[in-house]
Amino acid sequence: MKRRDLIRSLTLLHLTGVARPLQSLLYTPGPGYNFPLTTQNKPMPDLHRNAFVMDGHIHVMTRELLMKTDIGQRYPDGTVDLPRAKEGGVDAMFFSVYTPEHYYPGRFETKNTFRVVNLALDQIEMNSQVIELALTASDIESINKKGKIAAFLDLEGGFDLNGDINLLLALYRLGVRSLQLTAHNTSTGFIDACSDISYWGGINDQGKKIIAEMNRLGMIINTAHASNEAIIQTAEASKHPVIYSHGGFYNIVNHPRCITDDAAKALASKGGVIGIQFGSLFNNPKYFAWKKPPVSTIIVPKGTTPQSLVPQSATQTIEDADRQLAQEVPLNFRGTIPDEYWMHTDQLAKVIDYGVKLVGEDFIALGSDFDGGPELPREIKDISDYPQMTIAMQKLGYSDQRIKKILGLNWLRVIREVTGG
Repeated sequence: MKRRDLIRSLTLLHLTGVARPLQSLLYTPGPGYNFPLTTQNKPMPDLHRNAFVMDGHIHVMTRELLMKTDIGQRYPDGTVDLPRAKEGGVDAMFFSVYTPEHYYPGRFETKNTFRVVNLALDQIEMNSQVIELALTASDIESINKKGKIAAFLDLEGGFDLNGDINLLLALYRLGVRSLQLTAHNTSTGFIDACSDISYWGGINDQGKKIIAEMNRLGMIINTAHASNEAIIQTAEASKHPVIYSHGGFYNIVNHPRCITDDAAKALASKGGVIGIQFGSLFNNPKYFAWKKPPVSTIIVPKGTTPQSLVPQSATQTIEDADRQLAQEVPLNFRGTIPDEYWMHTDQLAKVIDYGVKLVGEDFIALGSDFDGGPELPREIKDISDYPQMTIAMQKLGYSDQRIKKILGLNWLRVIREVTGG
């Protein structure tokens, strides 16, 4: 079994021998898929137009890397480009650059990370009339005053499976200010992923060193895709607030990518923020039950390490990995959803409300995962429909101030606290 297939399998054992169920993170449709039809856009509410809107997780650059496209141009497919982001009233985004599992067997994770970050900087510079790189909260505000979108660089995927702090420093100097600790769905030499084998029972000493270094530098620590034990331990180890950029709540959908109440409370207790992802798989119990794949079991011997389970491929090239990933681009959902399983924004708003009631309105935000695979609500076809989330929260009776916090002020507050901007 290939490492990437292993990651997507459905039951993995802790080294302690305790079984953990794991569900597929992304439904892969067969040929001849159709995009679901959406309703016509509703007018943008004045509240949305005047609010600061920031998304905690938007995929960018994978498409540009593999298809040689320009994010400044309007695409006929996918869910993200700069023209549509402007139409959606998005003022800032965690500009998430992605290094997925395709690059791990050949140990190209570091090479891909740096080339994608460089490409992101090139694309931002090329579209400087629309978007600029932000390093601090003050940068975001000054960029917005110029009528531009602020890009806050966030890495999703392993910068190095071993956690080399020198590479972390290099990324910081390139402008990366937020970093997901896990290697996407893969446990590393220092932290356990929620969708992989638990090696460390959370984080180990190297993980604590990385957290301390990110605290020193003023980098956002992102625990999305981490095990709940790792999330709690990271919040305890960090001197600064820690975020969970995109996911759902385990108490609503018992998918391993969803955060438990205890882990959510641990983040909030340190001032962290939980971003609600827009997909049905993490937020709609009926959809999850409908798409729930069969369960399999993998036995992992004690003493196994992440490095020993990543098959080393001397023959695979980075171009081979590119070709594999290119078959999945753009990285958005490509299936059809029957009406009874197709989530509305009203239901997604109730997930937001669950989080508000659990931890408070200061610690909940939005992390759509656009172009990352979520099965979007029927009112949202792409990022231009972002105002539909404001409308859904207004229907809940939320005050303008609460909605503004969730739309972006909570992200801005964390960035200010961590970067010192």
